[in-house]
Amino acid sequence: MNDLSMWGMFLGAGIGTFLLRLSFVEIHGRWRIPALLNRALPYVPASVLSALVLPAVVYPAGPGEWVASNPQLPAACVAALVAWATKSTVLTLALGMAALWAFKFLMG
Repeated sequence: MNDLSMWGMFLGAGIGTFLLRLSFVEIHGRWRIPALLNRALPYVPASVLSALVLPAVVYPAGPGEWVASNPQLPAACVAALVAWATKSTVLTLALGMAALWAFKFLMG
């Protein structure tokens, strides 16, 4: 790929991103969001985060390679239980990382 086509791709992606974001700002006051969609929107960040984190936890060696001695799986379960029981982000991160280090030490 030569420099001109790369700069054209960057420019096109930048303009596309700008127009996509501008469209939401411009449309904001003109359209009414349906009630069903409005109730579902608060769950979007959690679903996006889990879609990003889960593959890294389940397949640490890369896509398609499941490892039985993966210390991230039990540590993620511990973190999920702590999050469910305490609703504390800081405690979840601290105990999840401690569990990960402990499982790495025990399995490693």
